[in-house]
Amino acid sequence: MKPVLLVIRDGWGENHNPKHDKFNAVKLANLPVSRGLTKDWPRTEIMAHGLDVGLPVGIMGNSEVGHQNIGAGRIVDQEIVRIDKGLTDSAAMRQIKAFRGLVENVKATGGAVHLMGLCSEAGVHSTLPHLYALLRLLKEEGLTKVYVHAFMDGRDSPPTSGLGYLKQLEAELVKIGLGQVASVAGRFWAMDRDNRWERVKTAYDALTGAPAPEAASAAAAVQAYYDHPTDANTTGDEFVPATRIKGTAFIQDGDSVLFFNFRGDRPREITRAFIDPEFKRFPRAKLLKTFYATLTNYEKGLCPNVVFDKPAKMVNILGEWVAKQGVAQFRTAETEKFPHVTFFFNDYREEPFSGEERGMAQSPKEVSTYNQKPEMSAAHVTEMAKAAILSGKYGLIVVNYANPDMVGHTGDLAAVCKACEAVDSGLGGLLAAIDQVGGKALVTADHGNADQMWEPEENCAHTRHTLSPVEVVLYGAGCQTLKTRPTGRLADVAPTLLALMGLPKPAEMTGESLIAG
Repeated sequence: MKPVLLVIRDGWGENHNPKHDKFNAVKLANLPVSRGLTKDWPRTEIMAHGLDVGLPVGIMGNSEVGHQNIGAGRIVDQEIVRIDKGLTDSAAMRQIKAFRGLVENVKATGGAVHLMGLCSEAGVHSTLPHLYALLRLLKEEGLTKVYVHAFMDGRDSPPTSGLGYLKQLEAELVKIGLGQVASVAGRFWAMDRDNRWERVKTAYDALTGAPAPEAASAAAAVQAYYDHPTDANTTGDEFVPATRIKGTAFIQDGDSVLFFNFRGDRPREITRAFIDPEFKRFPRAKLLKTFYATLTNYEKGLCPNVVFDKPAKMVNILGEWVAKQGVAQFRTAETEKFPHVTFFFNDYREEPFSGEERGMAQSPKEVSTYNQKPEMSAAHVTEMAKAAILSGKYGLIVVNYANPDMVGHTGDLAAVCKACEAVDSGLGGLLAAIDQVGGKALVTADHGNADQMWEPEENCAHTRHTLSPVEVVLYGAGCQTLKTRPTGRLADVAPTLLALMGLPKPAEMTGESLIAG
């Protein structure tokens, strides 16, 4: 079988709003390979947000959701919707072992409940309504000692929107009659996913009573950082230092802790610091004796106390179906997006399917933000993917380029242009390899980001994802004469790949091939 290549240019949206042209890196960058694909090969644009990917109406897509939908070949109802429903049923919540244990622990010990998570309404990692619902449930249980540890966003939300979210949170705490904000920390520290353990330690120390900065209020801590950021590359909510609020409490023995993020990739590291008895990534005074729970199952075997477990695994997703056909496959990305082409693409499965091999490039660790190195590790990803194409071993090669999304989150237009150019260069190398072996390629994205780097209405950098559609281009031997459907969604990518591979589509895949006729 000739290889079929799937290239996911992470965060590469198709923004057709002329008002955004001046800060649309996808339009401004020098992209000869991508421009040639758009001009000369069959293409269409597909939806990557809201109902089309299993999210609520109007909610922007993200990498986790995008890769899950692409890998599944069907619209995947997302956890945010299921949790919305679950948290409104008090009786059902009391029957959930993890929630019941959280409450019973502090009733027995006299300890406090600590709710920690991202304080944002972006809907990517958490939602404030989930936090408010949890507070109301704890109020119904008669608890009085409840503390919120607010991780600031500024990445999936406007860079300085945090004060508004904190004001909303404080008002809701008064309305509910329960809870105090006990600490704040930018997600840069509390939600690392790239093994930057020195960052995690900063957040852990503030949460657990080790020496840490203090402030009179959460708003004061955030405003102080707005006024005096560490440097020009680390401004806004994302980088607010981990700070305890005077007159509140930190996490200690006998307490219960609930991490209320629903998305699993970024809470894993700090969760390990709290519950792993063999943890050695940084020194802890001791292993705290807490009842630690997570809103969802962040990783198999990570935490035994999960409020909303994952639904049953989907069957005959792309990776599984290709394996059943006896076709070998290769997945590659750099560290920042490696879980997306493996764990999320495979519907939260840690183990590879039969015949599935993987290659990971290390994301740069010498920089604090990727606008300082917009090429990231694209060259290494390209090398591994080219080797896989030319090896003749694999019928399907899946590649993720992280640059447009990871650099896009900095809001640095010039750097994002360079990031897109690095991806374009790598893509050219991959397509040359496909030509060499007579294969085919499908080039797409998981959501938008790089297509808007400024928010004219708010007069600030646009660091979050967009609602833009994403492009699908078909390339290679026999593709030039193909016709494409005028629109579709991410769920249609897997059926299209199967069509290019000459393989049947399983009945469970409700997506449709984007090849017309």
